[in-house]
Amino acid sequence: MSVLLDLLNSRPLINGEEQDALGDPAAGRHWAREHGGDGSLAELTLLREARDVLQDMVRGSCSPAALGPLLEGVHQIPEVTSDGLRWAARFPPHARLAVETVLAWADTEERMPGRLRPCANTECRLFLLDRSRANRARWCSMAVCGNREKVRRHYERTR
Repeated sequence: MSVLLDLLNSRPLINGEEQDALGDPAAGRHWAREHGGDGSLAELTLLREARDVLQDMVRGSCSPAALGPLLEGVHQIPEVTSDGLRWAARFPPHARLAVETVLAWADTEERMPGRLRPCANTECRLFLLDRSRANRARWCSMAVCGNREKVRRHYERTR
């Protein structure tokens, strides 16, 4: 799940300027290796594609059908173990990290529907996974985005 949020949040706005952790080949290689990837150019290209599609899906601007091209060549194979049956995904080596991220998204949507969402601050590009009991979290960070929004609303009320 951590790799899912890390990928979704890998292109934040910092002081109004986009910072893309996967944009520069050296920085992208570092990011991929920190998350268990190999950092190859093919892997980085697929990660950027996966990030863009997943961000659009979480924002509600595209359907899961957009995942199709990312999942080409991916197969689930049944494996019988001493603990029973489990399904293992098989994919090209450069696709592992992107496919695992897509599978983490699917698992999150199944186990925690509606809990993965963009930050409610319109000036923020980050995403959050709401783990609160009431499912009412709105901001990626209460200290940063939540406080800014509350100050903005207070200012508008007192104007």
